[in-house]
Amino acid sequence: MLAAICHGKKDLRVEERADRALAPEEVRVAVAFGGICGSDMHYFHRGSVGDNVVREPMVLGHEISGTVVECGAGVEELNPGLKPGMRAALDPSRPCLTCSQCRAGRMNLCEDMFFLGSAGRFPHVQGGFAQHLILRADQIIPVPEDTDLLKLSVAEPLSVGLHAVARAGSLMGKRVLVTGSGPIGLLTARCAKWAGALEVVSTDIEDAALDVARTMGADRTINVAKNSAELEALKDHFDVAFEASGAAAALGSLFEAVRRGGRIIQVGMLPPGDAPVPVNKLQAREVEFMGAFRANGEFHLAVELIVAGTIDVSPILSGTYALADSVDAFERAGDRSRVVKLHIAMDPEFAA
Repeated sequence: MLAAICHGKKDLRVEERADRALAPEEVRVAVAFGGICGSDMHYFHRGSVGDNVVREPMVLGHEISGTVVECGAGVEELNPGLKPGMRAALDPSRPCLTCSQCRAGRMNLCEDMFFLGSAGRFPHVQGGFAQHLILRADQIIPVPEDTDLLKLSVAEPLSVGLHAVARAGSLMGKRVLVTGSGPIGLLTARCAKWAGALEVVSTDIEDAALDVARTMGADRTINVAKNSAELEALKDHFDVAFEASGAAAALGSLFEAVRRGGRIIQVGMLPPGDAPVPVNKLQAREVEFMGAFRANGEFHLAVELIVAGTIDVSPILSGTYALADSVDAFERAGDRSRVVKLHIAMDPEFAA
């Protein structure tokens, strides 16, 4: 099979990789589409994400969908009814299910997590930008045969937005700010509206991204590069703020944007190192500041919302590239004036 393999900074190659036999409770899938995520971009441009450095060739990708090809022994007991030919959402998280965090129901904080396309452990966890992939049976969520597999590949980033919203508590009737209108910010804003927010304001430094935010349901958008005063005028306006830009300056602005007793959820990953936090404002205003990391059970909900059409993810879809053209896709994916989310099609006939 072919796969898009990162060998280091600016060294992405489409190469042959051997399949292997299935172990018990494993499933082989034919990957249909893979979305290029911000972490994939970091591996491509820098050879690392935060402190996670590529130390061996690693297949990238974790936002994927596909079709079941083969089921190993014992799969029927773990995932009843799963059969070859079924379309499926593919959960990139494989928690150990036995550590203290997993036993406490916080599988996203698993102490021994295998997450697709991650250099966070060594040997690295190989990712999903490959024609075939082997996953544990509980990572496969079958869907109706008429499901759009391109939209379904957005289930993972949508689950991140859903988890962030879950961390915020009830948003019914609340005023919400989302800083950053990349894919995660856009989907978080959409999830906030779905969760009953009275008002959602999205910010960014690119007008094109804010156009998509309005299409996704934002009530108001602000280009903070052109009109920062507009956001400053909304001091004490918001009940909840989601920081999805990964910019320290955006985070710092939120401690006065939220009302006294408000809540800030950190969704975006900031650059390596420490980030300044105005602790005196946090303390004096009793602002609650918490993190949201990946998803914890929300992946299944994301699949349900996409399959039902309750949340339309099509506004963030910016085009598909054939697997053979992965380097071109990665080079273009950084152009935020024209691109929100690019996908790689493992089968050339699916490429635009």
